[in-house]
Amino acid sequence: MAQTLAAMGPRLRVVRERRAVTLADVSRATGISPSTLSRIETGRRKPTLEVVLQLAKEYGVALDELVGTAPAPAAEPRSTALHSFGDDKAVFPLTRYVGGLHAHKHVLPAVAEPPGRPRQVSHEGYEWLCVLYGRLWLALGSQDLVLTAGDVVEFDTRILHGVANAGSDGPVEYLIMFGPQGERLRLRTPPAVGRGTGDRKAAE
Repeated sequence: MAQTLAAMGPRLRVVRERRAVTLADVSRATGISPSTLSRIETGRRKPTLEVVLQLAKEYGVALDELVGTAPAPAAEPRSTALHSFGDDKAVFPLTRYVGGLHAHKHVLPAVAEPPGRPRQVSHEGYEWLCVLYGRLWLALGSQDLVLTAGDVVEFDTRILHGVANAGSDGPVEYLIMFGPQGERLRLRTPPAVGRGTGDRKAAE
């Protein structure tokens, strides 16, 4: 049982992120301190069964889903694996994960006019974001960036951040790679092929 409880931290984080709520939001709703919730999610503290039941109720999920004993879902088209957050955002999980780096495709609906500055949150981790379509408003700390298709940013999620649709010409689609422990993507390029000796010396 202790091993099962210890393995729940990453699953609790996944469920919380799918609900698009912060540790502070959960703390206010449950009375569990944000620091305790953070230690549980990162595996530095084993949750008690009482805490797990409380969080399962708050997140609206079955206990067996957190334990990892829920039956595997039947094969479905990828497009049905959708999590919707009201009228604000839809998220398509692109990876099946319990912890470590994971990926999502996010879609923000079209808006009649640009909204107010996005609500910002912060949490442990590191994020890589790539815009696929549309214009995305990224409020990163005190900076305001408008990203378009092909733009890529990466940042420490401990910095206050938030996003919104920056245009009125359609939805915005973007990819996110997220490392809950602060993992970063590693850029690797293959060695140049067919370079001559002179080129190598020049490079040196």
